[in-house]
Amino acid sequence: MSLNDVLCARLFLTRAVEPPAPAVHHFVAVHGPVDAVARIRHGTAPAAVLSEVTRPGAEIEGDLRAVDNGTVRLLVPEDDDWPLGRLSTLVGHGIPLALWLRGKASLAELTDTAVTITGSRASSAYGNTIAAHFSGGLVDAGATVVSGGGLGVDESAHCGALAADGRTVVVLPSGVDRTYPHQRAQRYDRVVDQGGLVISEYPIGVVPTRTRFHARCRLLAALTAATVIVEAGRRSGALAVAGAAKELGKRVYGVPGPIHSAGSTGVNELLRVGAATVATAVEHVHYQEGLR
Repeated sequence: MSLNDVLCARLFLTRAVEPPAPAVHHFVAVHGPVDAVARIRHGTAPAAVLSEVTRPGAEIEGDLRAVDNGTVRLLVPEDDDWPLGRLSTLVGHGIPLALWLRGKASLAELTDTAVTITGSRASSAYGNTIAAHFSGGLVDAGATVVSGGGLGVDESAHCGALAADGRTVVVLPSGVDRTYPHQRAQRYDRVVDQGGLVISEYPIGVVPTRTRFHARCRLLAALTAATVIVEAGRRSGALAVAGAAKELGKRVYGVPGPIHSAGSTGVNELLRVGAATVATAVEHVHYQEGLR
């Protein structure tokens, strides 16, 4: 079995399966990607596995061309650069079958010392300022900042890292060839040019959906040692990231906001019930953990 066989099998899986897919991951871990794909294609895999395969006739020729011409990279668990220590915490929650990358940096290296910063898309000036401040401070301390690339707090977190000449990782709910939101194409280019990465578990061309935003939460939580929530309302998707991080045994921090601000209701509630630790300064965020 060659590495190319493994790559083709993993390419097929990213097209055929909608993450998270814990049954498929376990099946692949037991049988190897090549044999597992053969059984899936022939319909002889267990019913639980086949139920997670939404596109059994998926084609990968276009993906192979994109990988061959360097447009994107496909990082697979068989690679030394796979952040095993980070992603192994997702056992039972759907470890990615592969990851698509834009950029040449090492994902294992970038996430070895990393913090996720996320929060409201409809953020206030306060939230944006705090996110950029924490991000820049963490970069100065030697950490990589991970976030979702969206508007509001996520955007401010990435901008704070870039302004501090640091590296940042954008985790998308779509293919890495898709800019979400579309106005941020130049910023994603800067992330890559400055030694960071744009990553996704979805193949090129895939568009974001509500379920993909939700599935991405577990990656934002798993790829770092700590998550910081800045300004999140009661129904903010950032709370799902905090919940996933807590479930995975990661540290969760919250930056408190005004008690009469609807935009801070969610994060303040995390702090009230003890689901997050108060962080009012960069020094309060503990992330030193050499997990690869």
